[in-house]
Amino acid sequence: MDGLMMHRPLLQGGLLDYAADSFPAAGIVSRRVEGDLHRQDYARTRQRVAQLSLALEELGVGPGDRIATLAWNGHRHFEIYYAVPNIGAICHTINPRLSPEQLIFITHHAGDRMIFADLTFLPLLEKLKDHLPQMQVVLMTDAAHMPRNSLDALCYEDLLAGRPTTRDWPEFPETTASGLCYTSGTTGKPKGVLYSHRSNVLHALSIAASIGADLGNQPRILPVVPLFHVNAWGLPFYAPMVGASLVMPGPHLDGASLWDLCETEGVQSAWGVPTIWQGLHAEIARRGAKPAALRHIVVGGSAMPRSLTEAFEKLDIDVNHAWGMSETSPLGSQGSLTSDQRDRPFPQRMALKATQGRRVLGVEMKIVGPDGQRLPHDGKASGLLHVRGNTVASGYFRDDEASAEAIDAEGWFGTGDIASIDANGWVTLRDRAKDLIKSGGEWISSIDVENLAVAHPKVAQCAVIAMPHPKWGERPLMVVKPADPQDLPGMDEIRALLAPHLAEWQFPDDIVFVDEMPMTATGKISKLTLRERYHDHVAPGAG
Repeated sequence: MDGLMMHRPLLQGGLLDYAADSFPAAGIVSRRVEGDLHRQDYARTRQRVAQLSLALEELGVGPGDRIATLAWNGHRHFEIYYAVPNIGAICHTINPRLSPEQLIFITHHAGDRMIFADLTFLPLLEKLKDHLPQMQVVLMTDAAHMPRNSLDALCYEDLLAGRPTTRDWPEFPETTASGLCYTSGTTGKPKGVLYSHRSNVLHALSIAASIGADLGNQPRILPVVPLFHVNAWGLPFYAPMVGASLVMPGPHLDGASLWDLCETEGVQSAWGVPTIWQGLHAEIARRGAKPAALRHIVVGGSAMPRSLTEAFEKLDIDVNHAWGMSETSPLGSQGSLTSDQRDRPFPQRMALKATQGRRVLGVEMKIVGPDGQRLPHDGKASGLLHVRGNTVASGYFRDDEASAEAIDAEGWFGTGDIASIDANGWVTLRDRAKDLIKSGGEWISSIDVENLAVAHPKVAQCAVIAMPHPKWGERPLMVVKPADPQDLPGMDEIRALLAPHLAEWQFPDDIVFVDEMPMTATGKISKLTLRERYHDHVAPGAG
């Protein structure tokens, strides 16, 4: 027997409508490519979304069409996030840090018919125009800043000018696709994750249920995580739902720029990857103070070194260490402490914050061994992490082979992460399966070694990868970007740092120093590049 309640589709447009009606003081602050700081509330945003949607329909955009973006975090990008899905089309956010080969593949695979681009990326589009599909280009600027170009590009603000600011929105099933984001493709070709209106609304509710209490009432949030990367971790949907204001940094993501923006705009919570927080912490150290209002950060994308977490916590900035991936919308777990845990001594709190937290509402987790059998959640057993839920991908866009490989016989998605889960539900990632080092039949976690090494004051960044060994098969090689190129840490110093925590056989056999670490398109250290670079490296005495 069904209940006697109305069934209204969960559509993303309802989130912005709610914000415009309910939170008149909240909205979006944008540091724009043109150089100014732009402000608009959610009511004005809804008006501009209506204007853009009408322009899209006049240009022939209809349900299911893929509309690409190549843009920084700003109010225009946010408007596209709503105008495109609100008419049943699909917003395809493209990561501009991908290689030209990947960009060409992605736009053809997605079948994009239009692309909206910030002025920053005009040279890139002009360079690739003969290799991209036939797409109408729209430059996200006004007539005064519209450059000459070879793309017959339209001007964003001209599209909106003079159009009605209200409209009736079409209705369609909540399972309708709304967004498309491709994985960074560090192994194999990029794969498309296709989100639905329903999944994005449920993901926003999951953030509210899991982290909302820590963020407080109508917080001011800085999304350093890009809108072109997995929905900016859900913030474009969560923020209007709760009346949070978004402070968009545009292209300026260095520590000094972020410090200034946080200070002048009263940012209370900021979200981004560990490399961002390394830069901000260095800027805090240079200025001798944190931004006054900043009290909370969310970190994800890769493991945050415990030493950096502790450094922020000592500044009274609450660190929430989260985990997720494109295929989980992305939030899968988060590290908000419970009320009793907040009263524990500092070392115990930091031990919890070094994990990836607990699963969020609506996401189930299991770990399995090599034989596919479930392992206990006792904090000791480690296995491949699998997840399922309403915000987890059931397959990949136009890729049946990858879809079949991703989902197990019980319908769970295999993440590729090695993890343990304790009896209280706290998840600890041990490593990516492909990053484990097998030495003499024993596994070494690269993450464990890295997190210990970056606590050394002479180490700015660190990556541990496997190198060949004639006896043990593989041994750890440590790649270090030093804090000061004139003051390199020696092997003895590193070994002394690791000795209290690791067995002798887990120590790296050699260290190499680099001026810069190779980075992936999503801001992580590219171990794939490092493995290719050092695949013939042999430690002294191992030949």
